[in-house]
Amino acid sequence: MKLSDYVIDFLAKQGVKHNFLVSGGAVIHLVDSTSKHPDMDYICGQHEEHSAAAADMYSRVTGNLGVVMTTSGPGATNIVTSVANAYFDSIPMLCITGQVARFRIRKSKKLRQRGFQETDVVSLFQGITKYCSLVLKPEDIRYELEKAIYLAKEGRPGPSLLDIPDDLQRVDIDPLTLRGFTPPTEQKPDISEKVKTLSQMISESQRPVIIFGAGIQYAKSAKEALSFAEFHNIPVVCTWGGADVIPYAHPLNMGCIGICGPRAGNFALQNSDLVIALGTRLSPNITGGKQNLFATQAKKVMIDIDEEELSKFDIETFTLDLSICSDLKDFFAAHKPLQIKKSDNYLNWRSLIESWKERYPICPSGYENTDFKVQPHLFVKMISALASEGDIIIGDTGANLSWMLQAFETKSNQRIFSAWNQTPMGYALPASIGAALASKNKVICMIGDGGFMMCMQELATIRRHNLPVLIFLFNNAGHGIQKQTIDNWLQSNYAAVDQASGLYFPDYKKIAAAFDIPYFKISTNRELNSLPDVWKHNGPCFCDVEIIESEKIAPMLKFGAGIEDLDPKISTLELEKVILECQNLNSKQSLYSVDNA
Repeated sequence: MKLSDYVIDFLAKQGVKHNFLVSGGAVIHLVDSTSKHPDMDYICGQHEEHSAAAADMYSRVTGNLGVVMTTSGPGATNIVTSVANAYFDSIPMLCITGQVARFRIRKSKKLRQRGFQETDVVSLFQGITKYCSLVLKPEDIRYELEKAIYLAKEGRPGPSLLDIPDDLQRVDIDPLTLRGFTPPTEQKPDISEKVKTLSQMISESQRPVIIFGAGIQYAKSAKEALSFAEFHNIPVVCTWGGADVIPYAHPLNMGCIGICGPRAGNFALQNSDLVIALGTRLSPNITGGKQNLFATQAKKVMIDIDEEELSKFDIETFTLDLSICSDLKDFFAAHKPLQIKKSDNYLNWRSLIESWKERYPICPSGYENTDFKVQPHLFVKMISALASEGDIIIGDTGANLSWMLQAFETKSNQRIFSAWNQTPMGYALPASIGAALASKNKVICMIGDGGFMMCMQELATIRRHNLPVLIFLFNNAGHGIQKQTIDNWLQSNYAAVDQASGLYFPDYKKIAAAFDIPYFKISTNRELNSLPDVWKHNGPCFCDVEIIESEKIAPMLKFGAGIEDLDPKISTLELEKVILECQNLNSKQSLYSVDNA
């Protein structure tokens, strides 16, 4: 059996149905084997970075392995950004790169290059993969595949990469003689005592908050997380990556948090007495740059599968009162027998947070049916009203992502994705390809004009496969978030951020026509009423939305500042009233209604 045939058959038996690739001289045998396999299709991307982004999203949506294949040299180096996305977001992915024939590989690292397009892929990717290996012996191929896939999925997931020389792909092998990989036996830590401690902390708390992060979905624990919050009736706030764990209309959902989070969620954190972080690493985007100002009145509990995340904090500025190193499914299983329900269910505490949501709405009023350029929060809110349960929403980065996560009102079973920790411009469009191939549901791609310019060629892939992707372009004629940063730091001396300072933007109608994709344009808030016409399309569609060019992200914390600088504490008197009322275990009425907030 030809080695390349073995590789593809092995992956097909793992349930991988799509191979995202850009062909090249050092990977043609693997491409050929893919084309001949009855259970796998190949998807031709227009750029290797985008093929890897599609594979990344394929994994996020299916929960299975996404696979990307590229040729040697520039093909391999082009996927670095997307592999980093998967690594930082804990996404299992298998990357296979072609390498020059074994006899052309340099013998010494002092020699820069021996074979044409030879690149030391292993050294390049070691810092952004869980496993990376150059395969040199044909008898090792089963071992390397099994090890790479095991490590990609085991523990905290992430990408693995195998570099397979061109001549090795052509070797004949006997599959029955190949050695396999035996996973190590690992004993899970005993978390029972720590879980008991957490139960006691919950029972003593008066103003608790649970943070839902992206790790909940990655751990396939969304139902358990929601049941945990519902049992205790503890208010929930969400990181952007965790916004799809709980529907917007759920009575425990108090909104998103962080440096661009709506004020109610941040108020809740800053005035809580217990913070339980589930599936979030509590990055500076959540805590603010000055972590010593984050939830200063609260005991902080963090449950994470990665011990390094639990021990990373500078104890002089941020201390965890309880850390539990555990897979979330194991944590919820251990906690369930110990749950003790409080009689007051934190009614007054939740009602106070609700009053903040009413007092500080994220979507401004007065723009409806006006002839001004589009107000982005209003646009996003209308999109969320049109989106159905099960739809997949993918954001890019910058201002468009911030507006989307501030205003989108999630429904049950919807998924919201982005490259949360690396956030490259141009991610959302190629990622939508992977999502559309992984699911039969509608995919909504939300991308800025700056990001679109970096990936517009992938309209060809979307057209080629007639994928049900609705593309909404946030067209504010520039890099809006950068302009806002320049306003804060450089006295609005714009450089390289809009057409007046070095960029150029095309006629998007002509771009859509070139790829034979239906085009719509919305230039005013009044024209948002035509969005249902866009929604009717079952295939690809491009909607150019002209956003107010001067629109800012608000609220938004200045870079490096503490979260308290964005959301100062409520008055001591107001908080004392809430505490006293929370202590009344028999209270059934909320002290703080919308009317007297």
